[in-house]
Parts: sequence; C-alpha cells; structure tokens
Amino acid sequence: MMRNSIPSSVVKNKSGHILVIRLSAMGDVAMTVPVLLNVTRRYPQLKITVLTKPFFTPIFSEIPNVQVFKAEVKGRHKGILGLFRLYKELVKLDLDSVADLHHVLRSTILKQFFRFSGIPFVQMDKGRREKKALINPERKVFEPLKTTFERYADVFKTLGYPVTLQKEVVLPKRELPSNLTNLLSKEGKYLIGIAPFAAFEGKMYPVHLMESVIEKLNDTKKYKIILFGGGEKETEILRNWEERYETTVNAAGQYSFDEELRLISNLELMLAMDSGNAHLAAMFGVPTLTLWGVTHPFAGFYPFGQPESNRLLADRTRYPLIPTAIYGNKYPPGYGNVMETISPDAVVQKIKEIVKDRS
Repeated sequence: MMRNSIPSSVVKNKSGHILVIRLSAMGDVAMTVPVLLNVTRRYPQLKITVLTKPFFTPIFSEIPNVQVFKAEVKGRHKGILGLFRLYKELVKLDLDSVADLHHVLRSTILKQFFRFSGIPFVQMDKGRREKKALINPERKVFEPLKTTFERYADVFKTLGYPVTLQKEVVLPKRELPSNLTNLLSKEGKYLIGIAPFAAFEGKMYPVHLMESVIEKLNDTKKYKIILFGGGEKETEILRNWEERYETTVNAAGQYSFDEELRLISNLELMLAMDSGNAHLAAMFGVPTLTLWGVTHPFAGFYPFGQPESNRLLADRTRYPLIPTAIYGNKYPPGYGNVMETISPDAVVQKIKEIVKDRS
C-alpha cells in the first residue's frame, strides 16, 4: 500500500485495473465522478471499470480510462445465481482489485464470490454508527461527518491509490445535440435549472413555495428556466408551470438521460433539493443552490466543490431535532413543514447572488 506522504502529482507508473461497484441511487452514483476524475488524473495508467445500472452509463462517458459494465439486476444478474453469473463475467476482465462503493447485500454477496479468485475486495465504510448518532434527538455533539467523497477516496487509498480530492477537478461542459441548441438562445438571460422534487417529502421544498420562486424569477425576465424531474405526477406539475410561466421550459420526459446531462452541463446555476440532480450539476462544476429540510449537510452528502454559501437550511432554532433522518424519510410530529422556514424571497435572492445578477 502506498504511503500518505506520496505527493499529489501524477504517478505515471502506477497501473492496474480496478472494478468499482456503485449500482444506485443516482445521487450516490454521481458522487463517484469527482473521485474517479481525481484518481484517474493522478494515476493516468490506471484502468477502471464501473459496475452500475445501464441507465447511469452516460454519467461516466467522458472520464478518461473509465468504462462501464452494465449490471442487469432485474435480468440475468438477478438473485444469487444471477450474481454468481455476474461474478463469472467480471473475473474475465483481468481485474487487480475491487472497490465496493456501495456496500449493500448484493455487493457483499459478490465479495464472497471474489474470494474464490483471490482478488482484493475493499468495501467502503458507510459510517452507519456516526450517522445514527447524528440523527439521535438526544445527541450531545453536532458536527460534520466525513463526506461520502472522502469515504469513496478511502477505499482507493486502502487499495494503494491515495488521492487528494481537488474541488476544481470536474467534468467539462458537454456539447448539446442539435435538438437542444434552441434552449441556449437565451437573449441575454441566465440559463438556470430547477429540480424541485426529491425521493422523500421531508427534503422537498413545498410545491406552492417553489412555484412562487419560479413566478418571481419569471417576472424579472432575466432567466430562462429549465425544469427537471421524473414521474407522472411530478411531470404534470412541471408541464403546468411551463404553460403558466413564459420563461420556463419543461425537460421532464422530453429528453434522454444523456441529453439531460448535456443540458445540465450548460447551466449557469442549478436549484435543487438534497437530491440526485444537485450532484449531477455539481459533477460538472455548475454552481448549485441546495435547499435542505429534515436532512442536513453534516451527514456528508453536500454537493462536491460547492461553497457553504450555496445552501439554504430549514431553521434549526425552531426545529432543533434536524436532522431527523439521513435520507429524509423520517421526521417527528410537527416537522412536516420545516422547509417553509426558507422563504421564496430568500431563494430568489440567493440565486441572484450566485449568478451575480446584472441588475
């Protein structure tokens, strides 16, 4: 294993082939990108294969020396036998080691299979005990935990590839296909994205307040707003906003995931929750404003490279139990409306500050 004293400059003679496992969720998959970029930049002869779901393939399409192996977890790789089939396919890749950045039951089963081959297999420490203490209503200490990016990097360090994460190392802006170039005809307007939804209600800004934000931005005539989301109910909300506000365009259900990534990379700002879209924007170095409800950045999921000023948090003076959950799926009685302490005016003002409004 390499020592911590090795400088952060390029290590030209450090080669090998690492399998990286990160199957889901989208935000966690996107969070691997800054780490992989930093690793491949320092070790340019290192080859990496990412085991992930087919849908996420475009995320990794422009990272040097990185390829994707598509895990069909609902198809031929389903169940114990399917995972054994997956293992047999993976060992044919001539791997030197495995970096498990997921550490769930499925990857732990794969770990048992890899013991047959003698290939080193390192799983990330998810910090479950520290995170449980962070959301304990009787906690005595409230301080930031190690970030997910640092936890990912620790796995590479254990495998012999230590790296210093540099926040300026991000994906370059991607070229837009011809069917999207019209969205860049901004007539002097700032091109911003808004992703108003999250997996759990506890970390989603109330819909009526988000509409107020959009209305205020629309009234300035200074922004072109691209709406991102998914799901039938959510898409219908975005369609209604598109019809109601002239500077707004709905992207949900209109473009492929690859096209959405290209569009996100060209934004001047992304407004999102503690959710996957925030991490997709941050991996391109797009300024990202995040809104936080019953979750909190201290849990380690703050978007990569973003300054602390690019966030608005629910009022912990009024709601001292925050964070009540790591993923936003739980909150005690009376905590269902914590995000209402973040006013639409505060959101709009922060957007203006970040994009350095011309007014």
